[in-house]
Amino acid sequence: MTDLAAFGQKLSDALPGAVTAHTVALNELTIEVAAAEIVRVMSYLRDACEFKILVDICGVDWPKREKRFDVVYHLLSLTQNLRLRVKVQAGEDDAVPSVVAVYPAANWFEREAFDMYGIVFADHPDLRRMLTDYGFSGYPLRKDFPLTGYVEVRYDDELKRVVYQPVQLVQEFRDFDFMSPWEGAPHIIESIPLAPGVGSGNPGKKA
Repeated sequence: MTDLAAFGQKLSDALPGAVTAHTVALNELTIEVAAAEIVRVMSYLRDACEFKILVDICGVDWPKREKRFDVVYHLLSLTQNLRLRVKVQAGEDDAVPSVVAVYPAANWFEREAFDMYGIVFADHPDLRRMLTDYGFSGYPLRKDFPLTGYVEVRYDDELKRVVYQPVQLVQEFRDFDFMSPWEGAPHIIESIPLAPGVGSGNPGKKA
């Protein structure tokens, strides 16, 4: 098994000034990278460390932080049987260099992060919205995005055309306890005594 802490330190030593920190949690290695160095780091990981597969790119919004966004890259090395998380911080007005030239699969993921969070990727070959409607205003996955006040589109079968209408929530706001149904309730349910004969193989026969 790879020593993740040692591997993280190896990356920090190989890429000084680019890899700013590394942590191991839940048997997973995460390295933090300066945004301006992301292309160099990803190229090194692909070529020197055999992380050939880009699994995903996603955004995380921290509204109260100075650089409110994390851009998180998930990489996989089949030869090393190892996964790696690469994290970059970016502000609202910052442009993160695109890694499409290193991993072509990043094209879709970067467009999705731009559409949902408003994260801009410099030198992206085709940075357009892809999930929201044409002319959509705002970024739906930002934590300060309003739930009401916007319009949605749908196809009206009677009018035979696309119509715009105010967003309608299908249920009232709720508070969820997020309790796992597989772990059971935290309280203990008292057992109920059974009537004589109930539960035995022959209910009509007395013991």
